[in-house]
Amino acid sequence: MTVGVDTGVLVAVTVREHPAHAAAWRWFADEVRGRDGAMALAPQVLAEYAHVVTDPRRFERPLSMADALAVASRWWHARECRQVIADGDSVAIFLDWMAEHRLGRKRLLDPLLAASYRAAGVSRLVTTDGRDFEVFGGF
Repeated sequence: MTVGVDTGVLVAVTVREHPAHAAAWRWFADEVRGRDGAMALAPQVLAEYAHVVTDPRRFERPLSMADALAVASRWWHARECRQVIADGDSVAIFLDWMAEHRLGRKRLLDPLLAASYRAAGVSRLVTTDGRDFEVFGGF
């Protein structure tokens, strides 16, 4: 079964100083590694990943942008990755959820990600902060 991945999980898997590194790595090794299409990944996750792992305020040893983009490219092209691109259905779900749950400008990325995964038929989501996605149900 394909599981949608949130940015925090990619960060935790690749940044050793992240507090959830060991748990995220175990998840990846146990549930994803070597399984074709086991991990759904949306482009916005990679953009946010590059933003986070290059931030010197978050990590003692941040990646350079070149290194962050190289890692993001490896994730995107990995055989374990099922690429999920936002389409008309996901945008419609996103807009409905934004209105239904009265979400504001600080809650744009997670609803779009969840809607992209929902429209692609992904029913499981792995994240370092499940509260961000509870309101959308079904994951």
